[in-house]
Amino acid sequence: MTIRNLCHLFKPRSLALVGASTRSASVGSVVATNLLSGSFSGQIMLVNPKYQSIGEHVCYPDVSSLPNPPELAVISIPARRVPNVVAELGAQGTRAAVVISGGLGEGGSTRGVALRQELLDAAKPHLLRIVGPNSLGIVVPGLGLNASFSHMTSRPGGLAFVTRSGATVTSIQDWAANRQIGFSHLLSLGGMADVDFADTLDYLANDPSASTILLHVEAVSDTRKFMSAARAAARMKPVIVVKAGRRAEGARAATSHTGSNPGSDIVYDAAFRRAGLLRVYTLEELFDAVETLAMTGTHHRGNRLAIVTNGGGLGVLATDALTDQGGHLAQLSAETRRKLGNALPSTWSQGNPVDIIHDAPGARYEQAVRILSEDPGVDAILVINCPTAVFSRTEAAQAVIDAAEHAHGRTILTSWVGGATTEGSRRMFAEHGIPTYETPEQAVRAFIYTMGYRASQELLMETPPSLPEVFTPSTDDVRTVIEDVLSKEREWLTEFQAREILAGYQIPVVATRIAHTSDDAAAAAAEFGGPVALKILSPDFAQKSNVGCVLLNLEGPATVRDAAEHLLMKISESHPDARVQGFTVQPMVRRPGAFELTVRATEDADFGPVILFGHGGAATEVIEDQALGLPPLNMRLAHEIISRTRVHRLLQGYRDVRPVNLDAVASTLIKVAQLVIDFPQIAELDINPLLADAHGVVALDARIRIRPAEGAGEARLAIRPYPSDLEEELPLADGRRLLLRPILPEDEPALQEAFSRLTPEEVRLRFFVPMKTFSHMIAARFTQIDYDREMVLILTERGIPGKKEIFGVVQISADPDGERAEYAILVRGDVTGMGLGVFLMRRIIDYAKSRGMKEIFGDVLVENTTMLKLCGMLGFESFGVPDDPGLVRVTLTL
Repeated sequence: MTIRNLCHLFKPRSLALVGASTRSASVGSVVATNLLSGSFSGQIMLVNPKYQSIGEHVCYPDVSSLPNPPELAVISIPARRVPNVVAELGAQGTRAAVVISGGLGEGGSTRGVALRQELLDAAKPHLLRIVGPNSLGIVVPGLGLNASFSHMTSRPGGLAFVTRSGATVTSIQDWAANRQIGFSHLLSLGGMADVDFADTLDYLANDPSASTILLHVEAVSDTRKFMSAARAAARMKPVIVVKAGRRAEGARAATSHTGSNPGSDIVYDAAFRRAGLLRVYTLEELFDAVETLAMTGTHHRGNRLAIVTNGGGLGVLATDALTDQGGHLAQLSAETRRKLGNALPSTWSQGNPVDIIHDAPGARYEQAVRILSEDPGVDAILVINCPTAVFSRTEAAQAVIDAAEHAHGRTILTSWVGGATTEGSRRMFAEHGIPTYETPEQAVRAFIYTMGYRASQELLMETPPSLPEVFTPSTDDVRTVIEDVLSKEREWLTEFQAREILAGYQIPVVATRIAHTSDDAAAAAAEFGGPVALKILSPDFAQKSNVGCVLLNLEGPATVRDAAEHLLMKISESHPDARVQGFTVQPMVRRPGAFELTVRATEDADFGPVILFGHGGAATEVIEDQALGLPPLNMRLAHEIISRTRVHRLLQGYRDVRPVNLDAVASTLIKVAQLVIDFPQIAELDINPLLADAHGVVALDARIRIRPAEGAGEARLAIRPYPSDLEEELPLADGRRLLLRPILPEDEPALQEAFSRLTPEEVRLRFFVPMKTFSHMIAARFTQIDYDREMVLILTERGIPGKKEIFGVVQISADPDGERAEYAILVRGDVTGMGLGVFLMRRIIDYAKSRGMKEIFGDVLVENTTMLKLCGMLGFESFGVPDDPGLVRVTLTL
């Protein structure tokens, strides 16, 4: 499930508290007090056989006695009774429940796990959604609803906070109260038996009352569902996440707390980055990020910061913090420096940071901020004040508030440093929506958050370049190698077999000869005609260099023959049981100035296959310079992974070292990612070293470990890969052959070109409004899709995506529940009358059926008779749209 029936959780018109109590300090008493003292306008019903009434409210003995079915039930009773109560509520019509009761599987006890399953079995027939068990409850301040046992209330606002931990909810409530920050929702998921992070993300992304979503995550349950929901939400509004259990000790604590495995932090970091979430690392950072985005909004100009301070030392500290965290100090224009020189004392700093001197009155602050706001090279301004005995701090604060009204879209951040003398100023800033921080370093960190959010949004929408070549792997050859190894019940491929697989995916490898004897090795060396590398060929040595099975720079056949015999003797003594099959002989690769890199693929328990890139060679583990990404990859994503390593700076060239061909490196990452997508039998792959220079890359050594695949290979991926099974050739009457395939992000230029060929009338009939251009934002929405939730099929020619014409497009976009989908279709006018529209519609209908969807619908202009005729032919029913007589709603039941 996803958002089904969550409206009854977040917007109930009636609710029942099962387990209401008057016993002092009991959960049932606290929840009852919170519910009855709030301003919730819906019906509240209390249930407990021990009472006839609580206060002025009737108390019913059991749920069967309720006068009508509650939309939402809040349950705080002994665990053993919960499943039966849920079954009764579901039968009566209740569709959502918050289970505060603990003891339903959180600790892993046999009885608790059994009760948890009984709870789910009781809810399932009625599609009753469960929050919890062991939940603090839910708070929706805008409805006056506090169905929790929190000791605090919250004011209405735009922040939605979701966590499993009840203590974290109360902590953030306490923090927000002093800052006058409000919430749209506060939700404690507890044991996540049913409703999880993905469900709430899907719901809150479409709730206009939630402007920003905050997540406190220990672990996620269904990683693919989470990735889909997170990416969809992040495209619509800021999603900020703090993850607990980053270190081994924290992970153990999280496991004991929630009963779930928090997973590898580096993988979670890659997942959050891929989904477009803004990650922070502590609750303090979460609070700072919240305050910044809540007060400054989400539209930030850039990463150039100007600093205004009445204390030069604090300006230096802020500058250091900015540099350390990857920010940029704004370069002030000559005109700005001239204006500042006229407004400030002659002893001002003459640059950025702008030191306006310790005796600065409020007017000096206002002048400096106004002047900086007019500089096109300034994106944000940090204003710092340290205490002096000369002028009032509140006067300076008011001056900044006045100047902020004329900031021309610049973000204004403040830091009034000190203790008791800052309270009035900070209160003033909070009342006027200007974020303020205790230290300049905190303020800089908050500015970095705005940069991070902006970068994540750009990454989500950036159009990737096409692969520099058509990539067609030899999957049949690779499958033959893997099946042969599996049939022999081996786990590790030989080096020669690993190279065969890499070559099958067009990854450059060194020429290799297999030699069964020392004489064969000598002959291979003579064939290469230069220095060679000699290695033992054996399935028992995955790391040959670790056991001395590799000899380098051997010159001449005789030397190679002697070395081969020496290796055989050495192995027979040190590893008498080893299965030696001979040798491999390779020419030594001489590429002066080339870098040794590594590309790895491994499998994470939660997110499935992951791709790692970093510094290679013998010291890989010592240097520990690596970045990670989730497959599938494209050129943009691959380059982004590379850019997060320290070695990336070297790869761009320095002094007389030429830049590496980074496209070749990125292509290798993409090919490795596709290899592990196509072959779920690959459990581990390691290319080390991957030699890279200006001419390209070559894999010098590789290890691959395999095991029998379990289930569908695609299912183990956190992100659904490109569904190549939907590709189909379509012969046209004029002899051309078009390719029907799913759209790719790289197709954006071709899609924009196809739009440019439409007539104004064709544009109006398709988009309902005149459009002269197909903007990047619109095109990205069509091309950068989540194949798990929507599908866009295009008719194009074979070749590099983005560089071939697109003749037709059909799209369906499903709701988060996957039951209903809206369709859209576009066929270029110059190819109409060839049956392409019918073909596209039939294929998208077949696809919707295969995904288990129950209905396809769309809106068509009344005068678009061609589309209405097509829909009628395909079995769609037509209905009028009450609010718009110019539209017809067409629906097809599948």
